[in-house]
Amino acid sequence: MPTKERIAKVKKVLANRYADLRVVMEDVKNTHNASAVVRTCDAAGVLFLDVISFENDPFPINEAISTRAEKWLQIEHHTKTQKCLNDLKNKGFAVAATYLGEDTIAYTNVDFTKPTAIVFGNEAEGISPAARELADCTIHVPMVGMVRSLNLSVTVGIILYEAIRQRLVSPTYAHKGLPPEELESLANRWLGID
Repeated sequence: MPTKERIAKVKKVLANRYADLRVVMEDVKNTHNASAVVRTCDAAGVLFLDVISFENDPFPINEAISTRAEKWLQIEHHTKTQKCLNDLKNKGFAVAATYLGEDTIAYTNVDFTKPTAIVFGNEAEGISPAARELADCTIHVPMVGMVRSLNLSVTVGIILYEAIRQRLVSPTYAHKGLPPEELESLANRWLGID
């Protein structure tokens, strides 16, 4: 049986989770990157991580890098970008996709106080044409050096913490958290209580 302290910690962490801020990883192959993104999502309070894998490959997690943070996320697997992003849009999420091409806006110009799903593509090719087409906006992290991009997990961290910063300073954003029954159900699962 978990201690009172452990129960209190789990409930506090869950109460601070953002159910209205999701990360979507599309066709990410590198175990190190995927694992670091999992760790960043947990640290930033993201609850849902959507993983799109075109080949139905298992999600590549290295527990030494993730520090077992995958235990604290709701990871949903998808095989089609269109279905994943359309489902999120139907749930009221705006879709912001990272992209290195033209006609993008700086990530700081996105209103992350609204329910938002942020799409990150794979290491070699970025997001797919389908993700670009379905995105409400395409975003980038401005670069002033010789390289064109940052490591995936670094980009995820930069953008997630901008989203959190906006939410913390917004006079109109109200953190809703999870419905009580969902919070209780997740707390019991995290604590190993059936």
